Amino acid sequence: MVVCNVAVTTILSIQSSVAYGHVGNSAATFPLMRVGVEVWPVITVHFSNHTGYGAWRGPLLAASDIADVVQGIDERGVLGRVDAVLSGYQGAEEVGAEVLRTVELVRQRNPRAVYCCDPVIGDVGRGIYVRPGIPEFMRDRVVPSAQIVTPNHFELDYLTGRTTTTVAEVLAAAEALRATGPDVVLVTSTVLDSVDPDEILMLVDTAEGAWQVTTPRLERNFTGSGDLTAALFLAHYLEGDHAGEAMGRTADVVYSLLKATTEAGSAELLLVQAQDQLVQPDHHFTVERLR
Repeated sequence: MVVCNVAVTTILSIQSSVAYGHVGNSAATFPLMRVGVEVWPVITVHFSNHTGYGAWRGPLLAASDIADVVQGIDERGVLGRVDAVLSGYQGAEEVGAEVLRTVELVRQRNPRAVYCCDPVIGDVGRGIYVRPGIPEFMRDRVVPSAQIVTPNHFELDYLTGRTTTTVAEVLAAAEALRATGPDVVLVTSTVLDSVDPDEILMLVDTAEGAWQVTTPRLERNFTGSGDLTAALFLAHYLEGDHAGEAMGRTADVVYSLLKATTEAGSAELLLVQAQDQLVQPDHHFTVERLR
């Protein structure tokens, strides 16, 4: 038996979990492991399935339960190994506050650790779908505490109080959001009047530069694709890729996996069946530098 003693990237992922399907940690954990990242999942809810089905069962964990799990990890003396904290849907303000406490604890144990937040608030066509108080909490407390944020187009507009319809306006909004605290803003699911209606845009903005990539638009909605995108971008960024490269690699994988899911007619992401797309995607796209 050969034991590999090579250090690996470790991500503490605090998100929802479902038994059936792939959202939250159920969309992030396996893909991260498949690309070589150690993942320590901490769940905020454990539902039978995602809420898009209209009916589900299972518990919403209390903030104290999350704190207990994190404390247990810390008592093993290993929290300093965490390179990044990843968070997604936060079902209540008290849960979000516990996530922020966890981030601070991780930073105490490893000052180089980064916090990546997918600020789940809503989406185009659906509006805000989280509980009252969560959007403001995300805007005022969570986003300023994160080094990396991954809003979709709708969330970017909400967080900045703007309405963006061109690439220049999206870039300006991303810069404005970055001015509130984050170092990296990845904007996903961006559909603009100035972009081919058959394409969808992803854009990343940093102090060092800004880049965009467009992929063909698939005419259906995917639950969990944002969770997958945030997780993979964080993994590639932590590998040492600059933000544009990390975004490009993420776009290649996400589109390839979503296309495979579409062609199979699956309602859920085919993370297992199409897992080779996570490491060797069929499709590749050109990243364009904006500044």
